[in-house]
Amino acid sequence: MKTSRISFIVGIMLGILLVFGCQNDTKKDSTAVESNPTTQSKEQGQAFIEDDESVPNVLQIAIGSPDHTTLVAAVQAADLENALVNAGPLMVFAPTNAAFDALPEGTVEDLLKPENKEALANILKHHVTPGNYSKDFLKKFKKLGQANDQNTTVEVRDGEVYVGGAKIVASIPAGNGIVHVVDAVILPPSN
Repeated sequence: MKTSRISFIVGIMLGILLVFGCQNDTKKDSTAVESNPTTQSKEQGQAFIEDDESVPNVLQIAIGSPDHTTLVAAVQAADLENALVNAGPLMVFAPTNAAFDALPEGTVEDLLKPENKEALANILKHHVTPGNYSKDFLKKFKKLGQANDQNTTVEVRDGEVYVGGAKIVASIPAGNGIVHVVDAVILPPSN
């Protein structure tokens, strides 16, 4: 009787090992395909995960806005998509297309060139700061530390809030912060 129990237990253990062994082989095969560099695209990271159920993050809000197509193109050219979907909280001061159009002619086209990616990223990071503050709460600030390690001014004129000289014209809550729509591109100070 002892021999049949031992055989039964050994049989169960072998069956379990066989099942788990097959599952590990399947996982190895699927990861081998995923890690093949020829099948990977540039679009990797959190910014490219599809999610239709949660509150949109700051990047999704910009992508969904017809008034921010230039900003989205610039974010993509600078490869900053994943930075705008992190947990935050982030405040993004989002210039409208009209704000970019107000720059000297050829400026946007020049910044979108691959050789100017670093300068473009610096300008875009100057539009982002940690936090999730309403327009009214921002009235308490004099300066904000931006993501490019530089500061920008906060001013109140006639009850309106201006950040780096750009007026906040609207505010949209996001899942990872807030988007403050601004009427001008906020340029970092020259060094």
